[in-house]
This record gives sequence, structure tokens and C-alpha cells, in this order.
Amino acid sequence: MITLAFIIPPKVELLDLAGPVQVFTEAKSYGLDADLQFYTYGEDPTSTSGLGFNKVSNYREATLKEGDYLFVPGMNWQYVDSISFRAERDFFKWLKECSEKAITVCSICNGAFALGEAGLLKNTECTTHWKRVKALQQQFPDAKVVADILYIKSNNVYTSAGISAGIDLALAILENVKGPLFTHKVARELVVYHRRSGRHKQQSIYLDYRNHMNPQIHEVQDYLIDNLSKENTIEDLAGRVGMSPRNLSRVFKEMTGSTILEYHTQLRKEFANTMLNNPEYTVEYIASKCGFKTARQLHRILKT
Repeated sequence: MITLAFIIPPKVELLDLAGPVQVFTEAKSYGLDADLQFYTYGEDPTSTSGLGFNKVSNYREATLKEGDYLFVPGMNWQYVDSISFRAERDFFKWLKECSEKAITVCSICNGAFALGEAGLLKNTECTTHWKRVKALQQQFPDAKVVADILYIKSNNVYTSAGISAGIDLALAILENVKGPLFTHKVARELVVYHRRSGRHKQQSIYLDYRNHMNPQIHEVQDYLIDNLSKENTIEDLAGRVGMSPRNLSRVFKEMTGSTILEYHTQLRKEFANTMLNNPEYTVEYIASKCGFKTARQLHRILKT
């Protein structure tokens, strides 16, 4: 079981905290073996909106281990830019110790300044809210601050841009832990579709082609993912979403940049490649589970 620990600092931005927490809460309902924990380094933390919290344990009570994740959400800028924030030397020292124990330290928005104070941004690519990119670079000249990016991982440190980018960061981490298909299911539950950082080099058929808000096309994509072994004719798909076959084909291409056949084939290839990693599965069995009539047809598709 991994621990996902969240720091609740003074003047925390609610969505910076709640967005990633909700991603992992939904993931637990789908089977993620994780423990969510919450800590603070101040007394009686309060959000920027004035909402307070019940009793929160001090970070010194945390018992994190290698492979766990620690998140520092954004805070009110006046606080981050204050002497009070920079005086939290014990907390910053603890952050560095966590990193040295191979605990992945993550920040949302201007939480990156806490990582900088901890010395975790030295020679490290990082980002923050677009308003604070210049300040981050000036305050930590040894950091390699990247603008116009949602999130980035460097030297076992994750940083993300402001507010809702924390959700993208959490989904990226979830994909690394549980894979793209699992992450797609969580994103679908949240009615959020994974947006990728410009530095994210690996593509995922389960998460790509989702940069649209058409509910009927999302429904078709979801159905195809869950029913690969079926024939899935254009007529059947169109009937499921109350569209004509011709209109569905046109709108699908407009929304995704791919035809339904191309998308369906890529889904089958991805699932087949995953199943091929299991030595107990025969090629014939894999072909049938992916909707191919013969193993020969599967071999031919995999070569394209």
C-alpha cells in the first residue's frame, strides 16, 4: 500500500488541495491500494476562502516510506511572499529529508516555493502558476523553471501549474502507478479527461482523443473501450447515442481527429499488446478478446 500524504498549509487554496485528493479518492473506489493522509505545519490551518479544518496532525507525526507521495498545495501569495513562510525552516528541512528517502515530493501552484525553500528545485525542471513563474526563477536561480506547461517531473519531484492543473498532475501520477486504462476509468468518473503536458512523451489510446466535450462521442469511446470483443458496427454505435451513422462518423472525426475504425483498431492493438505480456494467454485467446476473428488477423494488425 502506498501513502499519499497532503500538507494543509496556512491559507491553502482549496482546489489545489481538493482536486488531487478527489482524483485519488475516486481511484481508491476503483481498487487503488492507497492510504490518504493529511498533515499541517501550522496550527488551525484555514483556506483562502475562510473555510477551516478539523484537527490535523503535525507533519512530524508522518511515517512515510520509499515509494510514497507527498503533496504541497498552493497558498495565498501574500503568505508565500512573507517572512513567516520563509521562517518555516524545520518544515523545509523535513521536505528535503522526505525526498532523500525516495518519497516523491509534489507541488501544486505556488507550493513549488516550498520545494524551492527545501532545496529540491536545484538543477530541477519545474513549473508553477503562470503569474509566479518569473518570481520562482528569481528566488531560486538554480531551478530550471519551465513556463506554459501543466506539470513536469524532474529529479523525483513533480510540480504543476495553478489550480486545476493539480488534477492533471494527480492523473499523471495515477497513470504511472496503475496504468492508462485504470486512469481513464477514474477520469471518466470525474467527468475529466486527461490533458497531457508538453513533456509527456508516451501516448495512450485510452486517454488521447479526449480533448473535446461532446457527450455522445465520449459515450461511443467509452463503449468501444468496454466492448472490444464485440463487432461494434457503425449502425449499432449510432443507435446507442441517437445519431445517424453518417452523422456519427462525421462528428467523431471532427471531435477526435480520427475515424471510428482507426480508433477502434488502436484500442484493439493496445489491449492485445497488454495481454501478450501474460504467458498464460494463447494468441488465439487474445485475438478473440480483442474482437479479431483469427490469430492471423491479430498478427497482421500488430505489424501495422
